[in-house]
Amino acid sequence: MIPRIHKQGSSTRGLLNYLFGKGTREEHVDPHLVASFDSTAPDPGRDASATRQDLQRLLDQPLRLVSEDQRPDQHVWHCSVRAAATDRILSDEEWGDIARRIVAATGIDPDGAVGAGCRWAAVRHADDHIHVIATLIREDGWRPHHHRSGQRAQAEARLIEADYDLHRVAPGDGTAAKRPTSAERHKAERQGRQRTAREQLRESVRGAAAGVTSTDEFFERLAAEGLLVRKRFAPSGDLLGYKVALPGDRNKDNEPVFYAGSTLGPDLSLPRIRERWTRDAAAISAGPSETAQPLLPPITHPAFARRRATDATWQALLVIDLGDEGAAAAQIAAAGEVLDALAKTSATHTRVELRQAAMAFERAGRSHVRAVRGHAHALRQAARDLVRSGPALGRGEDGATTAMVIDMAVFLVIAAANWHAKKHHSQQAAAARQTAAHLRSAYQAAAAQPIDALRRRGQQLAPRIGHLQADLLRQALPEELAERIRAEQSWPALAATLTDAQQAGHDPAALLAEAARHRELDSADSVSEVLVWRLRRAAHLPAAAEIPRSVPARAERRTATSAPAAAPISRPTTPSNHRR
Repeated sequence: MIPRIHKQGSSTRGLLNYLFGKGTREEHVDPHLVASFDSTAPDPGRDASATRQDLQRLLDQPLRLVSEDQRPDQHVWHCSVRAAATDRILSDEEWGDIARRIVAATGIDPDGAVGAGCRWAAVRHADDHIHVIATLIREDGWRPHHHRSGQRAQAEARLIEADYDLHRVAPGDGTAAKRPTSAERHKAERQGRQRTAREQLRESVRGAAAGVTSTDEFFERLAAEGLLVRKRFAPSGDLLGYKVALPGDRNKDNEPVFYAGSTLGPDLSLPRIRERWTRDAAAISAGPSETAQPLLPPITHPAFARRRATDATWQALLVIDLGDEGAAAAQIAAAGEVLDALAKTSATHTRVELRQAAMAFERAGRSHVRAVRGHAHALRQAARDLVRSGPALGRGEDGATTAMVIDMAVFLVIAAANWHAKKHHSQQAAAARQTAAHLRSAYQAAAAQPIDALRRRGQQLAPRIGHLQADLLRQALPEELAERIRAEQSWPALAATLTDAQQAGHDPAALLAEAARHRELDSADSVSEVLVWRLRRAAHLPAAAEIPRSVPARAERRTATSAPAAAPISRPTTPSNHRR
């Protein structure tokens, strides 16, 4: 159940005309009162002798108790309360009780309070929601104590959901981006767009900000996205902020509808975006530390960029599990930039799910825990490399490294979900879990071809080599886990990877034990595939079974080797419950 406090208005009659009218698209059905401050209030919807003017006069009567110069300019309070799409249809009596609880909780008409309450009425013109209108002068001439009425209404809605056995909405913490208004949604429907201008702009601005390192670069990316940009300057000439608009989104005067960055997301204001690279620079200039390392030279090949993103994601996992709050929050926020960059540069067969993943994780990237941005510059550079390397192919080394980085990203967002859950960040934890579901679908699409190629290679191994790899598996891993892997469809792909590692001069048993030690495996959908990507990353093996001539294996190995390997970090004995 979602209550929403609308902007205060100055015309009771105007709002009543809307509530009891046909609606902007004639969607209002049988408008009528379900509750009011007075059971005898006139109902213009079902009482032929009552008019909207009668109800307006009754609601506004307390305004006469104060002089005109003391009356509030915006005296009309408006709250809508909407049930979830999966909820049952509530009766008028139930909606009436909900309305009374909302006005009591918000201070409009508190139960048992000293003094009088405000005059209010609740109107129902659809099955799934009601509107409450109130006059912000109490019947004793005083103003109501309705500060923070939005948060109070949300808290009461959580209790209502439990009492009426309705869909439970995860409680928020005030860090969510602003939802599209009903007017914005209706406008999008009229124009045949699936998403509102606000939502499209939010995605475009987030993509433009992924890995950006200067104000000029940020605005260049916005222009490249085809957005209209309006900058805001101080009298001194200093740049203070910006607004963006879609070229085709115009108001009634045929002017572009601009949105300030801060209204698209709390982390999309210009000062907050600037923090990303200024804190990275400060961390680097401060010298080496356990989590802050000098930025590596930029790379321009999609496969190499995905390799680096995989390494940075692995390091971020360790920080989230073992680092302090500020460092973990920084990694989670920067993970959103990597997902935005992946969505922006992905191949067609993974693009939809990766875009959905990035949009879902937008909510998981913010909380009241202050992010120490300097700790996340490796992820931010990975996002920058992904954008600069351009679109990836869906096959060959590009496609295989895409599967590799998505596989690691699944574990990262589940680690973020667990981190948020421990801190009771319900909405963020739910958003991270939703992100993981989209990433799993993207992984299946990305990994199908490279895993199948590795599986075929494994099936072609000589029986003697296959037996040796099976013995190695049993030696390096617990017996139950080893037998599970042997029974999986992708075991031949892992056998081929172990063979490749041995031929490259590595100790496959040591690699296997190290890969299994650092993170739990029991909850993985396919342990074989998880180990394939971990081993190929750790051993700097080509991700694909066959390397195209445009991406030589030796060049791949040299580039991957130039990146610093993640230092082994001791792991707690308690499993992390990361499911892929």
